[in-house]
Amino acid sequence: MSERSVAQNAQLALLLEVSGTPKPGNVDREREYDDLRFEHFMAGAVGARPGLDRAAAADPIGPAFETAVEGMAAQSGGNTQFGALLVLTPLAAAAADRRLSPSDVDAVVHETTVDDAAAFYRAFEHVDVAVDDPPDGLEPLDVRRGRDAIPELRAREMTLFDVMASSADVDGVAAEWVSGFERVFEASEWLLDGSGPVADRASDVFIELLAAEPDTFIVTRQDRETAEEVQRRAQAVLDGAETATDLAEEFVERDINPGTTADLVAGALFVALERGLEV
Repeated sequence: MSERSVAQNAQLALLLEVSGTPKPGNVDREREYDDLRFEHFMAGAVGARPGLDRAAAADPIGPAFETAVEGMAAQSGGNTQFGALLVLTPLAAAAADRRLSPSDVDAVVHETTVDDAAAFYRAFEHVDVAVDDPPDGLEPLDVRRGRDAIPELRAREMTLFDVMASSADVDGVAAEWVSGFERVFEASEWLLDGSGPVADRASDVFIELLAAEPDTFIVTRQDRETAEEVQRRAQAVLDGAETATDLAEEFVERDINPGTTADLVAGALFVALERGLEV
């Protein structure tokens, strides 16, 4: 077992995730965008630490997440790790007693409250997050309303788990919340079974996850057709028909960012670190 604390492993997972390269379309240690750079992600991981500490100390999930996002946003690049923190916060809470399993984290998310949901909505006031318009009937619960949506949350008695469940069919992170973090735990096994530098393993796992399902952040920012193209081409990398480096150069040029896949890699790195992945 690592001598690092739960919060240290969560912070390290954020740092290792952005260090992996190539991660086609995402910022990594060799590629960045003009307005979103590697250094912003490093600073975001440092700023998020107080919220991760709160989660690991068994503070309520929503306020811990809001604290993490507020700290993450204290750099000039904007939103670097909102989704990754939404993955890591319940995982860190579940790992607080050093027992981390799908059933542990499933229990944590099912125990969330309306107050946790309110804190989640307030977190959107700290940073701009790319989201789709809400489904019909859920306009009063548009996350872009921030705290203005809280009265409606309370009227409907929606917990944070309920909020996640309402978007699980269109958001890959929300889908993890309702599935016991199925893909995160599976990817953590791939990391543990791999060899070589951990950041390189993270890059490999990123490609495997990208090939398995369309990235919902690409669906939101571009469209499903683009997300399915990216999925096919990630599979082509696994098949040896394309290279991840070529894809990385092209996707940055086209502003195609598989952000949800990166969020899942961060979660998988944390689970693997908690389960003995050596760094």
